[in-house]
Amino acid sequence: MTLSERFGRVLVIAPHPDDEILGCGGTLARLADEGGDVTIAVATTGRSPAFPTGQVQQVHAEMRRAHAILGVTDTRLLDLPAAEMDTLSARVCNAPFAELVETLQPDTLLLPFVGDIHLDHQLTFLAAMVAARPRHAKAPSQILCYETVSETNWYAAPITPAFVPNVFIDISATLDRKLDAFAAFESQCRAFPDERSPETLRALAKVRGSAVYLSAAEAFMHVRSILRA
Repeated sequence: MTLSERFGRVLVIAPHPDDEILGCGGTLARLADEGGDVTIAVATTGRSPAFPTGQVQQVHAEMRRAHAILGVTDTRLLDLPAAEMDTLSARVCNAPFAELVETLQPDTLLLPFVGDIHLDHQLTFLAAMVAARPRHAKAPSQILCYETVSETNWYAAPITPAFVPNVFIDISATLDRKLDAFAAFESQCRAFPDERSPETLRALAKVRGSAVYLSAAEAFMHVRSILRA
């Protein structure tokens, strides 16, 4: 059974453009190669004056190039305010996630980790989990959380939730595509030893892979599976 067959229709939700590449770009490339049904939804958009219009346009152009490199053609923008999700009421914050999940009816959700240091990451996870509540037969049957360098490692574990992976996906064949996709985000790449560097992403993939005797892997935390008849 291929990964695409195991995952079915996949919805990955990123708080900001590039989080989906950092956390699961290799997995998304592998799913695309297998002809999988993959949608990337980006929760927030930067707004002026905190984020100049030209900067936002540049990041969105980089995002489109990155997704094309992965082979993902369905990108959705939820357009919540970047770095200001905590200023919204729960109803306003949750609504676009609920509409998205209801419309797409994904089998598998890939989400940011609730223990990430950025509030947008935490609130994206919570809103997606509200949208994914198993209140009907078409609720997502599998939910996994990915790790995002510069967010997942920088909070205060074990005082805050710690990322302890228990699902590993082989990206040996797609690691270079992941790195190429991240390189498309010229505004976000940093020089090593900053975590947001190609060297760090390659090293992390090698470490996660070697933990389970693979050449390269992306690691996830399993949240829920529903094994329907």
